[in-house]
Amino acid sequence: MPEPVTSVTFPPAFLWGAATSAYQIEGAVREGGRTPSIWDTFSRTPGRTAGGDTGDIAVDHYHRYREDVALMAELGLNAYRFSVSWPRVQPTGRGPAVQVGLDFYRRLVDELLEHGIRPAITLYHWDLPQELEDAGGWPERDTALRFAEYARIVGEALGDRVEQWITLNEPWCSAFLGYGSGVHAPGRTEPEASLRAAHHLNLAHGLGTSALRSVMPARNTVAVSLNSAVVRAVSSDPADLAAAARIDDLANGVFHGPMLHGTYPQTLLAATSSVTDWSYVRDGDLRAVNQPLDALGLNYYTPTLVSAAGADTTAPRADGHGASAHSPWPGAADVAFHQTPGERTEMGWTVDPTGLHELLMRYTRQAPGLPLYVTENGAAYDDKPDPDGHVHDPDRIAYLHGHLSAVRRALTDGADVRGYYLWSLLDNFEWAYGYGKRFGAVYVDYATQERTPKSSARWYAEAARSGALPPVTGR
Repeated sequence: MPEPVTSVTFPPAFLWGAATSAYQIEGAVREGGRTPSIWDTFSRTPGRTAGGDTGDIAVDHYHRYREDVALMAELGLNAYRFSVSWPRVQPTGRGPAVQVGLDFYRRLVDELLEHGIRPAITLYHWDLPQELEDAGGWPERDTALRFAEYARIVGEALGDRVEQWITLNEPWCSAFLGYGSGVHAPGRTEPEASLRAAHHLNLAHGLGTSALRSVMPARNTVAVSLNSAVVRAVSSDPADLAAAARIDDLANGVFHGPMLHGTYPQTLLAATSSVTDWSYVRDGDLRAVNQPLDALGLNYYTPTLVSAAGADTTAPRADGHGASAHSPWPGAADVAFHQTPGERTEMGWTVDPTGLHELLMRYTRQAPGLPLYVTENGAAYDDKPDPDGHVHDPDRIAYLHGHLSAVRRALTDGADVRGYYLWSLLDNFEWAYGYGKRFGAVYVDYATQERTPKSSARWYAEAARSGALPPVTGR
């Protein structure tokens, strides 16, 4: 049962963390035997990222990790979620590990533990080795098998010191933005391939979970981080409700169905039958995917508002990750997307903390007894230093206060939420948006790599120290 929580405080054992991903912060893309990932290739392709930006240097975390861990300690964080770069550890996606690559993560983990910060490893945050993409990528079954091998390698190397493990981050983005709309690496626009990729990502999660558990102590936990959408219909009209149900299947059921319940929703299979025959789902696959989870990570930014096609739409959007002439929603041509009303972040995403509460309560009902973590939540704003070098970001403080209040409300309503990971620790490479969007609690001057905690970082540090939410000031 969740620990009791009052209207003021969070449970004493609550994790106050921040999150990052390897390609967005590490840089050093040609050091230590690392070979290109799909994001190296994609970002170096003209027209794919804003300003032609790449993660070649990013925020140089590979060389500055000690400085960054010291910042985490200064801010009072007790948990840090980071991802391992697959091509840094296993450059071709096959065969033995490169020890110098693993050594970087060994040093990082040791540094975190020395500062009393709990490491949480995400094995896959979108940086597939390019050689595996050249062999077909996630639409090919072999990629799931290769992931299991990679999971075993990293689990053997770090499982003695890292207790919290996450197999995949936002497999929806990997499948449908990478192979459907093409706004993410590898930039393919193949609806059938996106559904094949979704299944093989599910299979990778299941096989990877089994591989981790075969080499790690029993005390370690294995989870997955889903960007499950909060899908809302514009009206109670049956056609709009049907549109919302279809998107819910494609955004959520396609992953939580197999992972949590061992089956794909029949409504999903029917809706996509004109796109694919699902013959790549082999006997035994769903049992392999449906491994018992120790926890579920949920990433939340903004709700999704839909209607039946033909309604008056405003600012139709794929999911906020970038514009594309290609849809990331196979089998949903009869659905229209709408901009949700209200205040927006620099990404154009509506600020709506009620969606986070709704998401947490949904999975409390859908997977009773399964601990939950908010593994990503945050906002991009146009942050700039003042003449004294300080970075004041009251809008982000208000955002965090609202969303952490939603977490606190979910706790009060019975959700077993164990921790919150702010996205992101540092300003960084924001995928196709390049360096134009700043999500960090810590401001990074990209020319000098100087780090400056924003006022939101200080606010969050006080929340972590006290277990309560400080007031919002300065707006």
